[in-house]
Amino acid sequence: MQLVERIASRLGFERRVASSPSWDALQPLGLGAAVNERTAENLSTVAACVGAQASALASAAVLVYQRTAGGRVEVPEHPIAQLLRNGPNPYQTWPDLLEAWFSCTLLTGNGLLEIERDGAAITALRFVPWRWVSPMLAPSGRLIYDVTEQTGLYGQTGDVRRLLAGDVVHLKDRSDVGFLGVSRLSRSAAPVAHALALNERAQNVVAQGAAPSGAIYSDAPVAGEALERLRQSMAERHSGPRNAGNVMFLPGGLKFQTLGVTPEDAELLESRKFSVEEMCRLYQVPPPIVQDYSHNTFTNSDTAGRWFAQFTLGPWARKIEAVLSRALFPEGSGLEIELDLSVFLRGDPQTRWAAHKIAVDANILDTDEVREIEGFNARGKAVVG
Repeated sequence: MQLVERIASRLGFERRVASSPSWDALQPLGLGAAVNERTAENLSTVAACVGAQASALASAAVLVYQRTAGGRVEVPEHPIAQLLRNGPNPYQTWPDLLEAWFSCTLLTGNGLLEIERDGAAITALRFVPWRWVSPMLAPSGRLIYDVTEQTGLYGQTGDVRRLLAGDVVHLKDRSDVGFLGVSRLSRSAAPVAHALALNERAQNVVAQGAAPSGAIYSDAPVAGEALERLRQSMAERHSGPRNAGNVMFLPGGLKFQTLGVTPEDAELLESRKFSVEEMCRLYQVPPPIVQDYSHNTFTNSDTAGRWFAQFTLGPWARKIEAVLSRALFPEGSGLEIELDLSVFLRGDPQTRWAAHKIAVDANILDTDEVREIEGFNARGKAVVG
């Protein structure tokens, strides 16, 4: 129990967890912008990195396999396979569910699915947003999840229900002690806050900038009342994006001097470009995947796609397969979930068909198996229709 207490203290638990650094808003870090999953998605690069990973994995086929002494075989008729194929709950298809679940994990460090059962049979999987969840550490060291229900489309109610570890599938980003994942946004809050501050500064330049931009001066003194009228006129006619390019008329010998302070001179644009690379680094997404082509060629675009599948999606696919298999199948059953990442070769027919030829020449596959992979009927098999 002392070990549990020490771990609980390190995680911010007392006996009950009210919050965690994984999903609480962090302090502004002196940069004027609080970092949490909602503010971070105001950065288009964060939204694009999360969306690219979640939608890509959601497009992969989900398969159920049975391991036997002779290897393994797909079991498409298994109830879990049918549940995932036909829709895990009344509101979401499998791609919808995986996209929401995985996106939540990337942003908050934790993603939760509730397992609904009728007796021993699993009847549905439901996505539970992590912001609804208050974990509790039981004396045994197991996590308990108190969920504040949402019965309407736009808000939560005060009703709380408790889920045990066997009632959920808990996907975690890297964890420090094993219980809860830690959001990348909190691990690297400083660069995210810096990017948010740059974003806010750029918005202020657009909202408050004048074109032409400069200073108005006169050789003769300007009375206070006349100065105030001039200031109001400038604000009405030349401030904001809608007034950009308006011709300026200056009365009474007033002169305008253009100033050289622009976003480019202040290196604002270059700083924002660098922040794109920082966010891509944070989520291990090659910049071309989120449409940053600043250092790009056709050759490295192709390489970036393979890198994305192998080093970004591959490790996450393995984690998802592991947590789903452990939660949905009895221990020792030999059943397992697999996400078929071969879909990412669909856009590269030359590589795909070369791989098929190697497999046929090496007697790993026959031509009918290759045809099945590609969605064709076996040779000589009649099409019913």
